Amino acid sequence: MNPTLDTIVLGVGEADSSRSETLVDAVEELARPTDARVVFVHIFDLKSYKETVEHVLDHETGRVDPNELADQMSVVRDMRDQLSDEIQYETRAATRKKGDGIVAIAEDVDADRVVVGGHRRSPSSKAILGSTVQTVLLNAPCPVTFVRDT
Repeated sequence: MNPTLDTIVLGVGEADSSRSETLVDAVEELARPTDARVVFVHIFDLKSYKETVEHVLDHETGRVDPNELADQMSVVRDMRDQLSDEIQYETRAATRKKGDGIVAIAEDVDADRVVVGGHRRSPSSKAILGSTVQTVLLNAPCPVTFVRDT
């Protein structure tokens, strides 16, 4: 294990609901030995962000904090609830292309590791990763752990 592992970014999207336990297990395995904090990262596309904001808008200020909005997403809540109480965490969000958003937040929080999930590819598409995962793998400022569906 890397003794300097302080911050782990976990990219979380709606498609990760089915693999939430596997992702949390992978993050805990990395975080526990070094007391690293986990940063749950949810990236909204502009359309889903606008639709979600309409449901939770603070009518007094007319604003919604994207980090608070992401923290309310069911997939983020589920993973947060599965995470050991001993592990510190926070939730961050952005509105942009998913891969670019994960990389930007990883840079912003000075991540030591990024963890992302993905699904099995058919034999004809194994050479091509999903665009989000590919962007993160190629551009992350630190090592990336890819957790695939089992």
